Amino acid sequence: MSNDPQDKKFKKWLDILQQESWQLELIISGFAIYGLFMVIEPIETAGLQADIDQNIYKEILFQGLEVSWYIITINLIAHVILRGLWIGAIGLRYVSADIDYDKLNYSPKFRRHLEKRVGSFDRYVASLEKYCSIIFAITFLLVFYLLGLLMITFCFAMLGLFLDKPETPDWVRNWIIIPSIIFIAIGTLLTFIDFATQGWLKRKKWTTFFYYPVYWVFKFLTLSILYRPMVYNFLDTRFGKRLSFFVVPIYLAGTLIVGTGFSTSNYLTQDMSSNSFTANQANYEDLMRDKAVFTNRASIPSRVIYKSALPVFVVYGKSIENDVFRFNEELKPSEDMRGIHSIFGDGTVPNRQRFEKLDDYLETLEDMYTLKVDSIPFKPTFLFVENAQKQIGFETTLDLQDFQRGKHVLNVTRKDFRADTVYTRTIIRIPFWYYPD
Repeated sequence: MSNDPQDKKFKKWLDILQQESWQLELIISGFAIYGLFMVIEPIETAGLQADIDQNIYKEILFQGLEVSWYIITINLIAHVILRGLWIGAIGLRYVSADIDYDKLNYSPKFRRHLEKRVGSFDRYVASLEKYCSIIFAITFLLVFYLLGLLMITFCFAMLGLFLDKPETPDWVRNWIIIPSIIFIAIGTLLTFIDFATQGWLKRKKWTTFFYYPVYWVFKFLTLSILYRPMVYNFLDTRFGKRLSFFVVPIYLAGTLIVGTGFSTSNYLTQDMSSNSFTANQANYEDLMRDKAVFTNRASIPSRVIYKSALPVFVVYGKSIENDVFRFNEELKPSEDMRGIHSIFGDGTVPNRQRFEKLDDYLETLEDMYTLKVDSIPFKPTFLFVENAQKQIGFETTLDLQDFQRGKHVLNVTRKDFRADTVYTRTIIRIPFWYYPD
């Protein structure tokens, strides 16, 4: 149906809409927005946990879901506002029909300006309808664009994973992985140029011979084969071309606005890591309960310790096992099971072999770590545990019976390698007050 306000069919359609209610559409949109606000916290929590666990695959997935959530939510709210305005305009048209410039009795200059720029009321209703109809298409196109970008990022991550694996044969690394990375990098650049120029590389004959193979591969790689008709139908109109130039800059500007903050101090920020002078909630278990906060490197029960026993939880990081293998090469399995695994395996060596060496694994960890309270060192005795935030790590308990009441600082250190030299580095410092009952 044409959106031309002079079209008789369109006028008849508007007359029918005057008798109908569009409250159901707004109710459905409202429930959708409510549902979106309900799922954002689990998505952010899962993304944060993937970041803490250094699981790059889940991190890419949940970051994509989070950005998609913002795109869908913002567009849906904008649609509800515009659709509500559209329904209000239809109701007003039922009451007062079109704009009567004669009754307004404006001066000739203002009348000419308003008749040219504002026009008839039906044209205003038609414009609102056009924007309401197009906003859903833009929403899903932006989500698909983001999905394509995530697919490319995932491909780079997978190729980089196999490139770094020591067991990858040299012929696979040199003749498959590296050429694939170069091809995807060049293809990504060409695809972005074609996207930003609205198909300039498709219009020139001299670019066809090198861009067509890239286009053919990337239509599968970015999943554009699913939504290409929407893109071309959107770009074959003057309105679509103009709008496409403003959509991405609008979202970038919105991102900059949201990312703008306000500082109240030259020295203090809200996200300061724990050290001798500051205490971050991500290092105190009682402050993390019922919150989307995960342990940052290590944690203790509270900022104030009332008992002489001080439990300390140390998060298991992705790089720890590499250092374990360097300090104890006998623990290194013949096949590294870390990384992606299927539902038919748990990504670990067989149970018998694992439990036989788990004691040596734990002893190696205990030799790597040293915990200090102020300047007093403690050699830890670890247990593998999972904390309330479902983070894997190891726990020990320190005896504070001989310490004085007042402020103290827990210092967690670990042996590490710099080139071929072993050195000790500080993992984190956690301040606390000790006031035993």
